[in-house]
Order: sequence, then structure tokens, then C-alpha cells
Amino acid sequence: MLRIYPERDDFTSDQIEGLPVIVTSHRGNSAFNISPVNGKSPVSVPVKKYTYDNESITPYRYSVFLDEEDVNVDYSLSHQSGIYNLTSANDELNYIVVNTRKGKLEQVDESTISGYQCIGESEVKVYLYLESQSPVKSLGALIDRTVDYSKNSVEGIDQALVLEFATGQMNLRYGVSFISTEQAKRNLRREIDTYDVNVIAEIGRSKWNEVLGKIEVNSPDEDNKILFYTSLYRTYERMINISEDGFYYSAMDNTVHADQGISFYTDDWAWDTYRATHPLRVLIESDMEIEMIQSYMRMAQQTKEGWMPTFPEVTGDSHRMNGNHIVASVWDAYCKGLCGFDLEVAYDACKKALTEKSLLPWKRTPNTELDLFYRTNGYYSALRHGEKEYVEEVDSWEKRQSVAVTLGTCFDDWCLSQIAKELGKDADYSYFLKQSYNYRNLYNPETMFFHPKDINGNFIYPFDYTFSGGLGAREFYDENNAWIYRWDVPHNPADLISLMGGADRFVANLDQTFREPLGKSKYAFYSQLPDQTGNVGQFSMANEPALHIPYLYNYAGQPWKTQKRIRELLRQWFRNDLMGMPGDEDGGGMSAFVVFSAMGFYPVTPGLPVYNIGSPLFENIKMKLSNGNIFEIDVRNFSEKNKYIQSASLNGIEWNKPWFHHNDIINGAKLILVMGEKANRNWGASLRNSPPSLEN
Repeated sequence: MLRIYPERDDFTSDQIEGLPVIVTSHRGNSAFNISPVNGKSPVSVPVKKYTYDNESITPYRYSVFLDEEDVNVDYSLSHQSGIYNLTSANDELNYIVVNTRKGKLEQVDESTISGYQCIGESEVKVYLYLESQSPVKSLGALIDRTVDYSKNSVEGIDQALVLEFATGQMNLRYGVSFISTEQAKRNLRREIDTYDVNVIAEIGRSKWNEVLGKIEVNSPDEDNKILFYTSLYRTYERMINISEDGFYYSAMDNTVHADQGISFYTDDWAWDTYRATHPLRVLIESDMEIEMIQSYMRMAQQTKEGWMPTFPEVTGDSHRMNGNHIVASVWDAYCKGLCGFDLEVAYDACKKALTEKSLLPWKRTPNTELDLFYRTNGYYSALRHGEKEYVEEVDSWEKRQSVAVTLGTCFDDWCLSQIAKELGKDADYSYFLKQSYNYRNLYNPETMFFHPKDINGNFIYPFDYTFSGGLGAREFYDENNAWIYRWDVPHNPADLISLMGGADRFVANLDQTFREPLGKSKYAFYSQLPDQTGNVGQFSMANEPALHIPYLYNYAGQPWKTQKRIRELLRQWFRNDLMGMPGDEDGGGMSAFVVFSAMGFYPVTPGLPVYNIGSPLFENIKMKLSNGNIFEIDVRNFSEKNKYIQSASLNGIEWNKPWFHHNDIINGAKLILVMGEKANRNWGASLRNSPPSLEN
């Protein structure tokens, strides 16, 4: 549950803002901050900015030197508690400023304070119980930039208490809770019984080694290993388990519930994570994945509508982006054998979300006239650029995103159809399967792009597939232009090949995606499409709708091009340096792509129990599956140059397919890939051996 990071403008900034206590939302500020102040400096602000040096960050420990304040910081954390050792060069007088941005703080005794902070505009509160090893010499409230020692509590906006110490060694520990200050105290008592950071850090180090050790990779390239394990670590950043001693607070109904022995998880950017993050957990954290799905179902039950959430966060369902992709995670888990939840209950919540809730991006509202039109006509209608919006529910910034909404809903409907089939709901199966082909209604056969239509069924012209759609292309697409959404049919690449006239034309269009110039200066391109970065031609390595695109060559008889692209993309855009990755990490969405691709395979279609083969970054990979079995990938003739598969075997059988089934590996397996410097264009090239689609 507890996550922190140093708050600063960006990685190159020479200042950090206070010391964090708990970060409740991706890219958000810490709820509460701790600001040490050397006694030689005045106390005047609730959160102090520091210049810093000698910073070290690991999953289990953070240390930094606040150089102008002359204070060494050492920090570690547990699940719902944390510990700071602060060492000042001034051993006579120091202060600790504890703030709440919107809430209350009060003194409990001579070494303890407690309080809460409201999170954003929601009803959610995060509670704090903080105690010091050394008695506080004096305590006061920071009011109008001065300390009032006659007050021992504060309440309101940007409030702070000031703790004064007659020592240079200040050791603090704290618990946090979404339930109460008493629960925060219990969380602290359960997890931390020391003031020694070393003790807690060693526990954390051992735990993270156990978790990250579920996948072992062997390579002489240390940078690639650091890239891999950092990416794997990031896939664990969300969702978060907010159960506390058998109870949890849900923002869905602002109520404390008993968890009945099943941990409650929230904070999931599902538009990003359904693609690879959840499928990765299916393989190595299946019990956790089941509890996450059960958490979704509880969230739906806790709302009056019963809709499956779209973007559940600590503060509730934020309805970001578009689509209802949790249905994909539900079906992907179930079709791969994770059956520890009530599929019927999950189906009902998913169906309600897809049929009763508007498909409009960033909105939580019942069906609008646009949705009724979609149900009847099979596409989300668009306005011409500059045409005035007449549907009041449409977000003025996010627009209709008509093509993106149509394509995303097709995939969701396909997932729902598969659940209906499993449950014997034949009418629903037929209906939603038919709906999953609605992408055809926006396919323009003359240009071979998905093209917006107006309410009369006419393609909108004039149209530029690179730049039409306004900022972020949101009038028609979402954050990415038509070149990316051209490939957004992950459930049916075989049909997309047919629509384009066959495998050769499909491959030519794929090639052109990676070659097409930006069309304008970089300044002009990124001014309009700031999220479509990490470009190779029009392809964007920085945004989740593009992640599956390099693997599509496998479907058209040219897997050697997938192997080449994957190796090049990983080398170009993911590095162990300041650049790191080319775009938003998105709660494990981008990182899971790196984890899978570095191992040499990827789940192009969540909801189909198959994996596409790419080109591994490592000589040997051993994945400990959730059931205890080992899936090993042995890469022969491995080198940076030898990126192409010459031959393969799976479980001792010659393998000439650029994919494998989940059942091929779940009971333990060994995949041997023999690599070479030049492409073997015959390996996996038969169209009969292409990965499965809805069509085949």
C-alpha cells in the first residue's frame, strides 16, 4: 500500500520538496511531508525545498544528503509503515516540520503526533500516526510563517506542526491508514518495532529479492539486466493492497468493509495494464491476480449502478481514457485457468458497464444519444473539425475520440462474447461477437485506415491520417494518430490482413508505419501529438496502443521482422541512463512490455491464451510460474548481433511456429531458440502456422 518517491520537477532538478510519507496516486504529491530544518535556519514554510546530493534509490531504501541543510536522510518502508533516520550536523537544535495539505494534525504525547489528509476533492482520507524515538523538546503550530508554541494542533489547508529537538539524531517511524488514526497505529505496531532503518531495509531487500527472483535472467550485459529488473519491479507498483487487518476502506461507497480473508486492491490504470501487466501477473502472481479481479467485482457491487470500474483509484473510479478493458483482464485470467472467482458475477458487471454506461471518454454517465447511435449503427459518430459539439455530455477537452472508442469497444465486446460463450449465454455470445466486428464499419478500403464517419455514414473529408483530430487527435483517436489506430484490432489480426488485401499488403503497410516521416517539424508534430513519442517513423514506442504492433509481422508470415523490430526498439528506446523509457510508464503498462519482450514473447491478444515469439535479450531465462513449475527459455548462439531465430524446439519437439499456447508452458516447459546474425526467413513463415485470431 505504501509508495513514495522524492518530489521534484523532473529527474534533472536540483531540488526536492520535503520528504514523502505516502503517495496515493500516480504522479501525485505525497500526502503529508516531513521537512527537517537545521536549527541555524528559520522555520517558515510547511514544506521546505532542498538542494540535495548523494541520492540513492532502491525498492526498499532511500537515502539522500540535504546539502544546504546539512542533514543526512535514510529511509525504509514496510507495507503500511515507514521509518526515517535523520542526522543533522547541528547536534543541539533541529526541527521537523510535518504538514497536511488539507486536513488535521495534533499532538498525542511528548513524542507522537497523528492526523489525516483529505485526498483531492474526494471523501477519502489518509491517516497518519507518527512517533519519534527522542522526546520532542517543544511543539508548535506554523502560523503565518512563524511557530506558535501555544498551539499543539492545526486544521485546514497547508497546515503544519513543528517538532523541536535538542539533538542531531532524529529517528521517526509512522503508520498510515485509509480507515483511522487508530488503525494507522496498529499498522505501525504490526510492521515496525525498531528505529533502525537497517533492520527494515534488510527485510525489504529480502522480500524484493524473493519477488523479483521469480524470473531469473542470464546475460553478460549488466545494463540489460538492470533494465529488466527495474521494469519487473515497476509492474508491482500497482495495483495496491489496501486491506488493513481484515478491513478496507472503499471509495466506491465511502464505507469500511470486512475483506473476508480476500485482500482488496485498487489503483489500476486499466487502459494501459490490461495489455501486458495483468497477463504477466497471470503467469507469476496468479493468486494476486485473482484477488484483484475479486476486488473489481466488489467495486461494482459497491456502486448503485453495478458497473465494472474503468480506472479504479484510491479515490474511486476516475473514468480516465476510454473503453471498459477490465473485461479483458477478467477473461484473460479465466481462459488461462484462473477460475477462483465467480465468472457469472463478473460477467454481469462487465455487461452493465458496456451496455448501460456511456462509452464517452473520461465520463461516468448513462448512455447518451451517441451510445444509442452506436448500438444501432455500429460505430461512434464523429464531427467534422470545427463543427460545434451538440451532445452536452462530451468532455470539452477529451472530445468524442470516435474511432478509438469504436475500436476499443470492439475488443471489449469480443472479450465479453467469450465469457458469454463460456457461461452458455448463446444469445449474448452471438450479439457481442457480431459487435466485435464493428471496426469494419470504419475501415476505409481505399486508404486502408480506420476513418471517422459522420452521423449519416459518410467518411469525413478532407482528412489527414497524421494530423487530423486536433490536439492529441482526440476528435477521432486518442493521444495517437491514425497510423497507430490502424492496427488496433488485437482480437482479429487475421481479418485485418484480409481487409488490407492479404499478407503482402499488410506487411507493406506495417513497414510504412515504421518509415513514414513525421510530416512536419518535430516541434510542430509534438505540439499536436505530445504523447506520440519514441517515434520510429509514425510508430510510437511511448504509448500503449502501439505496443503490440511490432509483433504483427508474425501473423503475416514474416516473423523475422518482428525479431528485428523488437531488438531494435528495446535497444533504441529503453536504456539504463537518464533517458530510461520514451514515454509514460503508466503503472506497469510500458514496463510489462519490456519484461515480456526482453524474455522473447508477448501476449498480443489478452483473452487468447497464446503468446507471440520475439527475440530475447538474454542468454537464458527461467520463469517460476505461480504453480511452482519452471518455464525456461534457452537461447543458443546468443549475442547482440544474433537477433534472428534459425530454429526452435519446445519441450523437445521441433517448433516452427512464431507463437505458443499457454497450455504449452503452464506445466513447466523448455523453449530452445537457436539464433543467428542473418534472418532465417523460412522459420515460422507458413501462414498456416500464424498465431490464432478470432478468424482462425
